[in-house]
Amino acid sequence: MRFEVWAPEAARVVLRLREESLPMARDPERAGWWGATAPAADGDRYGFVLDDDPVVRPDPRGRRLPEGPDGPSAVVEFERFTWLGSGPGAPPPPPLQDAVLYELHIGTFTSEGTFDAAISRLPHLVGLGVTHVELMPVCPFPGRHGWGYDGIAPWAVHEPYGGPAGLARFVDAAHAHGLGVVLDVVHNHLGPAGNHLPAFGPYFTDTHHTPWGAAVNLDAPGSDEVRAYLRESALAWLRDYRLDGLRLDAVHALADDRALTFLEELAEAVDALAAETGRPLFLIAESDRCDPLTTSPRAAGGTGLHAQWNDDFHHALHTALTGESQGYYADFAEAPLAALAKTLTRVFFHDGTYSSFRGRVHGRPVDRRRTPAQRFLGYAQTHDQVGNRALGDRLSAGLSPGLLACAAALTLTGPFVPMLFMGEEWGARTPWQYFTDHTDPALAEAVRAGRRREFAAHGWAADEVPDPQDPATRKRSVLDWREPDHSPHGRLLEWHRTLIALRRRQPDLRDPDLAAVRVAYDEERRWLTFRRGDVRVAANLSAHPATIALGRNGVRVLAAWDEAAPPDPAGRLHLPAESVVVLGP
Repeated sequence: MRFEVWAPEAARVVLRLREESLPMARDPERAGWWGATAPAADGDRYGFVLDDDPVVRPDPRGRRLPEGPDGPSAVVEFERFTWLGSGPGAPPPPPLQDAVLYELHIGTFTSEGTFDAAISRLPHLVGLGVTHVELMPVCPFPGRHGWGYDGIAPWAVHEPYGGPAGLARFVDAAHAHGLGVVLDVVHNHLGPAGNHLPAFGPYFTDTHHTPWGAAVNLDAPGSDEVRAYLRESALAWLRDYRLDGLRLDAVHALADDRALTFLEELAEAVDALAAETGRPLFLIAESDRCDPLTTSPRAAGGTGLHAQWNDDFHHALHTALTGESQGYYADFAEAPLAALAKTLTRVFFHDGTYSSFRGRVHGRPVDRRRTPAQRFLGYAQTHDQVGNRALGDRLSAGLSPGLLACAAALTLTGPFVPMLFMGEEWGARTPWQYFTDHTDPALAEAVRAGRRREFAAHGWAADEVPDPQDPATRKRSVLDWREPDHSPHGRLLEWHRTLIALRRRQPDLRDPDLAAVRVAYDEERRWLTFRRGDVRVAANLSAHPATIALGRNGVRVLAAWDEAAPPDPAGRLHLPAESVVVLGP
């Protein structure tokens, strides 16, 4: 087996394989690379020793860390995996235009917190009607439990979840159920503990500074290899685990001043892999820029990513439902239904408008005539928007079942590719809180104090903010799978199933034409309607019944949260309080 490592500043590199020490030779054709060939098999432990440093460090491109971030790497032979549901001839999941995504965290989706336990719940997702599972990051991090955004090995899989073999089993089982799998990957930073990359080379640079310290080196000397390191790790996830797509965390935090950006390189490489394998592959960005160039084709001067999360739609919907106005919700809360109407028709609320939260103008308009709706994901809840709250409280903690039903309808029948956050489909009452399992006591205390300090600025007492290091915080965040058997959870679950099935049956609800979406609303009476082709959706967010002049009759009720009649002969629709209806010809 060939072992290679990039260590451009080292004078000597030794491969430590099992208990043997083998000197590595410089690669005469690749500057900074070292290599050695030795007999090895799946599971063999190995690492690298640099110069006179006695520490045996894991392989930066290692695929498995069986003893955690500071232990040795282990050889993984992907040829040993048995693929059944993902084999040749297996039908691909639906294209992004027809997708309904479901974001889940392996560590809290089940009490066991493993890939294998998650497999047992896949029939629930099939019955719900979603098409793709979006996994939160699965790269290794210190301890057992965490969100995954403090990962330190972008090529490896967290061992407590089940390691590489566990991920392969999960993807294969999902494909056997007809579900696609998307993985959340983090390129903008690595975790604060267990990161050995700086010992090997200039993976980070002081040229730029980020909220996490020195930036990942995408444009300083040595950045060619760093970009290749990240690009090839992304391709490895798609190729070796047969994933269908990647979600790219916080691409706005990638500091990159080169003419050809890393994101363009990555998008081009993924498109090439899709052509090579004959499988549709896609990249979904999380971006705070409100810039349509993120998903515009490269030929049109864009980055060429295939889709992006639309936080503006979330923020507008959240303020319309809850009335909250703190932080970044302030801009949307001035006229929340107007904000929601704008995002439903123009995608971004901030499209060159002033943002009081940022203290400046923000965003760029979307060309609705040329931009298909499937370039944007719409959602009422995500791990960020729940977990970054002080108590990790979901919408279900403060909203009635009727308003939760409205949120579901506006998301699942809206123009964007819809996404649900695990448990949202039944109005889960379990919170989803910020939890960590740092093994370094000093780091653990710093995270605990920082979390409390952050929310103290918003009026929270220290003892009210859950301790991220307390195992009970993670335990509270685990889904309670008994809830769907009880009211009102079962009714909400059936409502989500109905809406997803309706989206699948009605072509108008998958129409990518943003310019065709029509919206009307009444800010004071708190109702909103929108039309997509021949389908109309009317939501009453008020605590009082509403009469809405649709100006049309001759339509029937396709789905309704509460019992509702079609519009009367004068075209007036009577809606109960906190209720929603979907109408069609």
